Amino acid sequence: MAYWLAKAGDSLQSSFIKRFDPRFWTVNFPRPMMAAVTTTAPNALRVDAVFYKANDLAGLIWEAEDSIDHPLLAYETARDFRGCTLKFQWQSSGVLPLDVINGPTLTIEGRDAAGLPRTWYVRLWNYAVGTSTNAAITIDFDVLAGGFAHPTDLDRVWAGDIDRMFISLIPSGYTNSDVPLSAPVEAWVTLTNMVCDGPASVLSIGDTLVPPHGLSIATGYDDSYNLTPARVLRSALHLGYRGSINHYVGMSHYFRLENVSGGFYVSQTGGVLNAPCAAWHTDFSGRAKALGYGLIVSLSYELFNEHTWNDWKQRAYNGDPALTGYTPPSTLLSPANTNAMGYLQAVARAFIFIAASAGHAPRFQVGEPWWWTQPDGRICIYDDAAKAALGGNPVEIPTINSTSLSALQKALLDAAGVLLAGSTAALVAAVRIDQPGCEALILVYLPTVLDEAAPEAKRANVPMGWAAPAFDVLQLEDYDWVTTGNTGASLRGAAAATARLGYPAGDQHYFSGFVLNETNTAEWALIDAAAGVGRARGVAETFIWALPQVLRDGFTYFDLGGGDMQAFDDVQFPLALGRSASVSPGFSTAIVTTASGHEQRNADWASARLRYDVGPGVRSDVDLQSLIAFFRARRGAARGFRLRDPLDHSSNGMAGMPTPGDQMLGQGDGVRTSFPLIKRYGVGADAEVRRITRPETGSVVVAISGVTVSGWTLGIAGVINFTAPPVNGAAVTAGFRFDVPVRFAEDSLTIDSATFSAGDAPSVPLIEVREA
Repeated sequence: MAYWLAKAGDSLQSSFIKRFDPRFWTVNFPRPMMAAVTTTAPNALRVDAVFYKANDLAGLIWEAEDSIDHPLLAYETARDFRGCTLKFQWQSSGVLPLDVINGPTLTIEGRDAAGLPRTWYVRLWNYAVGTSTNAAITIDFDVLAGGFAHPTDLDRVWAGDIDRMFISLIPSGYTNSDVPLSAPVEAWVTLTNMVCDGPASVLSIGDTLVPPHGLSIATGYDDSYNLTPARVLRSALHLGYRGSINHYVGMSHYFRLENVSGGFYVSQTGGVLNAPCAAWHTDFSGRAKALGYGLIVSLSYELFNEHTWNDWKQRAYNGDPALTGYTPPSTLLSPANTNAMGYLQAVARAFIFIAASAGHAPRFQVGEPWWWTQPDGRICIYDDAAKAALGGNPVEIPTINSTSLSALQKALLDAAGVLLAGSTAALVAAVRIDQPGCEALILVYLPTVLDEAAPEAKRANVPMGWAAPAFDVLQLEDYDWVTTGNTGASLRGAAAATARLGYPAGDQHYFSGFVLNETNTAEWALIDAAAGVGRARGVAETFIWALPQVLRDGFTYFDLGGGDMQAFDDVQFPLALGRSASVSPGFSTAIVTTASGHEQRNADWASARLRYDVGPGVRSDVDLQSLIAFFRARRGAARGFRLRDPLDHSSNGMAGMPTPGDQMLGQGDGVRTSFPLIKRYGVGADAEVRRITRPETGSVVVAISGVTVSGWTLGIAGVINFTAPPVNGAAVTAGFRFDVPVRFAEDSLTIDSATFSAGDAPSVPLIEVREA
C-alpha cells in the first residue's frame, strides 16, 4: 500500500506560527459577488472584492479550528483568545468606511463564560486610530467589547471560547435591499503590519514534509477561491506533489457579470476576469513558479447556469438545456455558438497571459469538451446554433444509449464531432495568437465519451479531429470506473482512446480520482491502484484529482519503490529456513482501566499483524551463510520479501488444496470488475477479514456462481480483474495459496559463533508488512 489516510493528531512533525498568520484567513460571500484573499507579505494580506447587489456582504474569516488543511499540516485548535492582542494597519477603498453604520465589524461567534452560545459585534472604529479608510487598529481580546458607541453601548466579549470571527465588508451604496447596485463596485482592503502578541499568540502547526513521490496534483478554483494561494501551494508542496499543477479555472467564480433585467450574465465589459479572480491567479501563478511547479491552465465548456446567456446553452431535441447534477447546476456551452466560443477564447487568453507573465511556459488544457447527454440518453446537439450548423433540421436521436442507430443518426453524430473538434482547434488557435509556442492539451473523460452502453457516442465526443498531432498531450480521466472498481473498463477505455487518437503513452497524462463524498474514503485504495497502473503504462505525468479531496480525507501518498532501493523484493525467504519458523499473530488494543477496576478496550487493528522468528530453521553453516546473504541483499529492514507461513498458506483451511469456492470475494453488480483476494477467519459479523496481497500466481482459481471461469487476470496486490463485470447478484469466489509480505524486524543480525556451534539457534525476527 502506497498511501495513508491521516487523521487529526497524526502529525509527528510540527512547528509554530503566529496566530492570525495571513496565509490562513479565508473569505466567504453570497452569489453573485466575488472576493479573494491573497498574502502580500509575511505580515500582510489583501482582500479584493466585486459587489453587484445592494445587500452584498463579504466576510474575512479566522477559524479557531483548522477544518481545511490536511491533518498533517493543520494548525492546532485553540478557542481561547485571552492573553492575545492583534494589531494591524487598515486601508480600504470601495467598502463602507470604518466610522459609519454598517462599517467594518468584527463578528465573534462562540460561547459566554457560562457556556451558552453567543455572538458579539465589535465595531472596528472603536479600536482604530487614524482616518475611516486608513487606521491603526488594536484588538486586545482581554478588554474587547461589542456595541456601537463606547462606553454607552458596551457588550463585553468573553474570549475564552471562540469558534470563529470575521470582518464584514460591505460596498459603498449598501442599502440591505435585494436589488442590483447601479453599477458593480470593485473594492479592496489591506491589513498590513499584522502583529499578534501575548502568551496566547503562538499556535503549533503540522509541518510534515512528504518526500517527492512522482505524482502531480490537480486543483480547481471553484474549490479554492476562498483560500489564499500560499495555503493551497503549501499543501501541495508538503504532501510531495511536484512537476505540474493542473489548475482548473472553474466554471463559477472567474467571470465578470452584467445586470440585464434583474439577472446577472457573464460579460466582457472591463475584461472577462473579475478583479478578485485576476488578483488570486496572479498571486497563485507567481508562487507556483517560485516553487518550481509547471502550471497547466485548464478551461472547460462548463459554465454556471444562472449566469449563462440562454442562447449559449447546449439543448436537447425538445429544447431542454444541458444541466449538470450540481446544486445549483452548471450548463454546457454550445461549440456551435459563435458568441459562447468567442467568450471562452477571451477567457483562455486572459488566464494564459497571467501564467506567462509569471514566467511559466504557457500550457493550456481544453478540459472535457463534449456534447452533453441527458440522464435518459438524449444528446444535446439541438441548440439553435448547432441546428443551423448541422443542416437546419437535423434528425432526432431519442437516446444515444443504443446499438442500432440509423446511418443518418450516425452521420449526424459525426458532423457534431466535426463541430466540436473545430471549436477546440479555434480555442487553441486563439491562445496561440498571444503565445505561439503554447503547449495544447485535451482532457477526455472516458466513462462518458466511451460509455460502452453508447457505442456511437464517440463519433460526437471523441472526434477524429482530435487525433495526433492536433494536440501536444492527450489527458485521460476515468474516475467513475475507478471508484466503482471497474478496472476492466478503465483498461479498455485507455486502450480505445489510444487506438482512436494515436497518442503514444509518452504523450499522455492520466488523472486518478476523485472521492466525491467524505464517507467513501475506501475509494482512495482504488485511486492509489489506478495511479500505479497509469504510471506503469508509461504516461508522462500522473495526477491525483484533486487537492481539496486530498486535504479533506488526509490522503498521503508515498513512493514505496523508485531509485535503486526497492521497498519490496518479490522473492521468497529460503524455504529451508521458513519451515521451522515460530509464528505469533498479534493485535493492538488500547486498554484504559478506571479507578473502579472496569476496563474500556479499543481495538486499533481490524486484522492481526504477524510476527515470526525464523532463527530455529538455521541448522548448518550453509543455512547461516544463506541467511546472512539474504539479510544483506534486503539491506536489513529496508526491503520486504515473501515468506511462506508454514502453518497458514492456503484459502482452504490452513494448508489444504485450493478450490474455486474457498473464499467469497463479493457479489457482482454488473459494473464492478475488480475483486481483491481475501481470507476469512471465523464466520458471520465477528469474522476477521484478511487481505491477501501476495498470492502464488499459478495457484489462483476463480468461480462465478460456483462455476470455474477464465476471463480474468491477477493484478497487483492480489486483485482479480475481470474482463467483463460479473452479473448482478453473482457470487464471486476464489481459491489460492499465498505468502506473507514481511521484512526483517531489525537492521542488525546478531550471530554468536560460539553458541551457534554449541547448538543454540539465533533469533531472527520478521514482521508482517501491511500492504492493504
